[in-house]
Amino acid sequence: MNSEPNRLIKASSPYLLQHAYNPVNWFEWGQEALQKAKDENKLILVSIGYSACHWCHVMERESFERAEVAEVMNKHFVCIKVDREERPDIDQIYMMAIQLMTGSGGWPLNCICLPDQRPIYGGTYFKKEDWINVLLSVSNLWTTEPEKAFQYADRLTDGINNSEKVLIALEPQNYSKADLTAVISPWKRSFDLSEGGYNRAPKFPLPNNWQFMLRFSRLMEDDATHVSALLTLEKIAMGGIYDHVGGGFARYSVDGSWHVPHFEKMLYDNGQLIGLYAEAYQYSRSPKFKEVAAETIAWLEREMLSKEGLFYSALDADSEGVEGKFYVWDKADFKAVIGDDAEVLLDYFHVSEEGNWEEEQTNILLTKFSEEEYADVKGLKVLELQDKIRKAKALLLNARSKRIRPGLDDKCLTSWNAIAIKGLADCAQAFNNDHYYELAKKAAHFILAELQTEDGGLYRNYKGNKSSINGFLDDYAFFIDALIALYETDFDENWLTEARRLTTFVLDNFIDQESPMLFFTSVKSEALIARKHEIMDNVMPASNSVMAQNLHKLGLLFDEQLFMDKAAAMLAAVFPQIKTYGSAYSNWGIQLLNEVFGINEIAIIGANISEIKTTFNHHYIPNKVFLAGTNSTLPLLKDKQGEETKIYICKNKVCQLPVVGVEEAMAFIGQ
Repeated sequence: MNSEPNRLIKASSPYLLQHAYNPVNWFEWGQEALQKAKDENKLILVSIGYSACHWCHVMERESFERAEVAEVMNKHFVCIKVDREERPDIDQIYMMAIQLMTGSGGWPLNCICLPDQRPIYGGTYFKKEDWINVLLSVSNLWTTEPEKAFQYADRLTDGINNSEKVLIALEPQNYSKADLTAVISPWKRSFDLSEGGYNRAPKFPLPNNWQFMLRFSRLMEDDATHVSALLTLEKIAMGGIYDHVGGGFARYSVDGSWHVPHFEKMLYDNGQLIGLYAEAYQYSRSPKFKEVAAETIAWLEREMLSKEGLFYSALDADSEGVEGKFYVWDKADFKAVIGDDAEVLLDYFHVSEEGNWEEEQTNILLTKFSEEEYADVKGLKVLELQDKIRKAKALLLNARSKRIRPGLDDKCLTSWNAIAIKGLADCAQAFNNDHYYELAKKAAHFILAELQTEDGGLYRNYKGNKSSINGFLDDYAFFIDALIALYETDFDENWLTEARRLTTFVLDNFIDQESPMLFFTSVKSEALIARKHEIMDNVMPASNSVMAQNLHKLGLLFDEQLFMDKAAAMLAAVFPQIKTYGSAYSNWGIQLLNEVFGINEIAIIGANISEIKTTFNHHYIPNKVFLAGTNSTLPLLKDKQGEETKIYICKNKVCQLPVVGVEEAMAFIGQ
């Protein structure tokens, strides 16, 4: 560790600051570093990671903190550190390069580039000696055979530019239930019918996959997806991937049974999962789903909320240099904290003397039984057991709060905050909870007030009263989605006005004249070696699939045919890919569901709007958009006034006669 800091000491990113005392002469991505590479004809080393990444920390300790490694890096390369969460545009390009070279990717991501930024070699985690050998070999290639390096760069850059290209559909698409069946049939074969999720390890929650399954199962009346989706959510909530003491979900489990998590907690996972559990609650009315959402929101508010009302990005997996140390318990500590009820609850939380995490010989709290099953075995009433569990969780949380905490990534990202806002708004509706709405509203107001650029766009990042990076497509897509969700919660049309304005900004600045897809970077963004689309849904839905749904909904709400046509063209272009790999196109799959079944436009007027909306929230309607109010400029509400409560159901440009009760309206919806 150096006594003198490098240039990263001036960074805002917590991840970059973690490397500020490395002996490596790190630069941030920017003109200074890129110009130095050109002037000195030096290779560029782009090293990408994020603050909660365990193996990023390991490679730092083993290599970047070592003087002998830094000497090689500094001599032969211009070394640039990138926080992938702040600069997903850079990460997107070099991740594609690594995948083309190695067949897989991940973080830490280390890519060696020519002075013009084009990649020639790279990989993910390297052991120290291997890393030094790679650096010397590539440096030698550049010195002795530069023409080979240029050939590698040409091939890789062509591959990057041609990846994920979609063709413009020449004919309008007519979709059917058969198309949906064709998507789901091969997908079902990967379901794990014992532990939920898919038949593989590690297991990621992939919230959007299961949101698609819930909606597919209801609209298509399909048992397999119904069972798999609810089983998956139950197993995740019971497993070690869920923090039973403090709420919130880890990023994934390393095994096939949700048992041992990779302990980092990401805002984007938890923002999606609270919304998913709210939707599953509307579907199933399972009290467990409501409890999990409530505990996770309590964690967000307790540990992730900034004074401005925005949410921080992540908690590290490690504390005191040990993965998971903050979260695990040995039997003696567990008993000492809980006291008299410990003997009853040891088996419930799967705690043993030898530990249920064999690698570390300690216990990750998880459950193998429902409360009803366990109460019956122990001869307790369910309410009595629930009371003991509630008290034990409070005692454990208090004891755990005295431990050394995992590192906090305290930057705030617009896109991830938007995901949390959307999840909170969905929970506010499903659980009729005004507090969740207030949390969502405060964060959204702050973004609108403080994270707007001079030209009416959005900044991506906020930390220490500063924003420095212009927004990417995901920032706009998720925030527009959140604004629509807020409108459906409180029916304040200012949210929709902002959503429409930002959508117009996107169409002005992210359009690709040669494709229906939108670029990930704005026309005003820094020029990189490629300008890419983000099309495949992953742990988060792709920005293009979110934007397509936004355009569809806003097209309906404002009767804006341009928006509707754009959404239809985007879906048509990606449609051939959906059935080839359903889980990577799950949000596009939701758009396909909406095309096949139509979106129910539910318009409410009169004196009892709030009461009617609350009653509607007891029903699970996967394909809907709510409108309400009087003196509205929205086409479907225009000229509809009066004190008498009326409900209008419209779909596919056809409206039914108004009704006064929710049950009558549900008959039109067909559920």
